[in-house]
Amino acid sequence: MPLSWNEIKTRATAFSKEWENEVSEDAEAKSFWDDFFNVFGIGRRRVATFEQQVKKIDNKTGFIDLLWKGIILVEHKSRGKDLDKAYRQAKDYFPGLKEKELPRYILVSDFEKFRLYDLEENIHHEFNLFDFVNHVHLFGFIAGYQKRTYKEQDPVNIEAAELMGKLHDKLKAIGYDGHHLELYLVRLLFCLFADDTSIFERGTLHVYITKNQ
Repeated sequence: MPLSWNEIKTRATAFSKEWENEVSEDAEAKSFWDDFFNVFGIGRRRVATFEQQVKKIDNKTGFIDLLWKGIILVEHKSRGKDLDKAYRQAKDYFPGLKEKELPRYILVSDFEKFRLYDLEENIHHEFNLFDFVNHVHLFGFIAGYQKRTYKEQDPVNIEAAELMGKLHDKLKAIGYDGHHLELYLVRLLFCLFADDTSIFERGTLHVYITKNQ
């Protein structure tokens, strides 16, 4: 069960106080991020790794400061370093990651400042360490609180629903009916979503269909 927001805010305040004078990336960065995850009641070792080795965009070997696969990538610098450069460095790691490992969020920090990029929403937020307590809600995904957004229906989804309806009608016209037809369509829909959400390796369903035509 996630920690209450009151508990998270209490921990955030203590975290800010504990780290307010730190400046050196090499000396204390790992401890800093272990404590950061603990603010949200999560042991960093359970979800994220330090120094993940990848091939960068220039084909050189790089090491990601911290990676929670599919969720967040952290690039950490010493106090006063350029966070724009840190963000560009973080993006350089993307070609070396598998599709399912690509993070939704990039977080860059120099101990004093944080900048969180939401790549799905194409927005970013910046705040100082002392003001962390007022921005903890941005990290609800770490604590287990899911951010829900409601958008107009994607036209692609509408088209897909129409195609499924046409498939239903064609199968019924050639003799499939009742429970067997409905079961087939449900299983097919599961396979389509599994392929798109990395339950299957991306492209698995397409390969299977083309090989068996």
